[in-house]
Amino acid sequence: MKKNMIFAVLAAIMALVFCCPALAVNEDVEGELVIYTSMYPFVIDMMNEAIQKEFPNLVPGIDGSFFFYGGTSTLITKIYGEMGDNRDQPLETDMFMVAEPAFSLELKDYGYLHSFAVPDAANLLRFPYDEEGYWYPVRTLNMVLAYNPEMTESWAAKGISIPKSFKDFAYDPALKGYISMSDPMTSGTAYAAVVSLLEHYGEEYLDKLGENRVMRESGSTAIAKLQSGECAAIMILEESILKYINDEEAKGNTVTNLEVIYPEDGVILIPSTVMIVAEEYSRNVNTEAAEAVAEWLLSEDAQRLIMQGYMHSVLASMDEHPAHSIDTNELIKMDMGIDWVDAYKNREAINNLWTVKVTQ
Repeated sequence: MKKNMIFAVLAAIMALVFCCPALAVNEDVEGELVIYTSMYPFVIDMMNEAIQKEFPNLVPGIDGSFFFYGGTSTLITKIYGEMGDNRDQPLETDMFMVAEPAFSLELKDYGYLHSFAVPDAANLLRFPYDEEGYWYPVRTLNMVLAYNPEMTESWAAKGISIPKSFKDFAYDPALKGYISMSDPMTSGTAYAAVVSLLEHYGEEYLDKLGENRVMRESGSTAIAKLQSGECAAIMILEESILKYINDEEAKGNTVTNLEVIYPEDGVILIPSTVMIVAEEYSRNVNTEAAEAVAEWLLSEDAQRLIMQGYMHSVLASMDEHPAHSIDTNELIKMDMGIDWVDAYKNREAINNLWTVKVTQ
């Protein structure tokens, strides 16, 4: 009798082990989630699908998506509006993935962020993070120059040399009317680049951009003008050029009229951060779920999606880099750097300088 009972118990245990389906790794992560982000829509689509698979019981909070998209500067304006005049109102989001870390410092000062620990962050990440755990880099953007190799001789015939540095881009008077970049008043990465260039060359840099009548345009418009011969060079995120080249190659086309210039005076790396909204200000009051998603964003699987979006990984162990780019650690050696405290504390003054010296 005892033997029969023992066999019955063992059989029941075996049935549980072999017959019951295993739980998904993050099946216990529940609730709704909204993330404000400046990532390009095609990257959002990839991330959205991956998060839904990784967290099957997490509910997208924005019309079937976890993400609300906007340019960083546009999102900052939206967030200011949600905060209210006294910076004390709740937000319509639970997380941020915006382009420039200066805003992370600002939100931390306002008390809008939730602190969380990323295991072994010092060894995991190759970019700085907040030691109190309020923000971590999650993707790396790279500001560069670009040109059209097919037009080099045509420009030379007009007495125009393709700039090899950010300094030449602004200072060479022959380029007057033939350069383009994004507007820092609407683009967070353009703002970050302006801060870096001001630190290196002073206010004169903006004077020279103004004198050279730099056009302020979207990346797609600037690329089109580069290819048509309306622009000799553009300041642009590397990912925009890489995406165009890889998209064309996927169609079977070889791109010969668009190429990245890694400036001689350095590239400008922008380690974009992930932040979690403090519970008292968050839309869905679910910091536990937000922490799980933030930790996943720093996994190798998520970082490979980042690279498929033509951005560079923040993981120190990641040897791969986006297609047609160069080694991320080499870019770090070339980085001009940005004083993020300056970018935060002097945002209004820098924007005013831009307006007065470049746009008027």
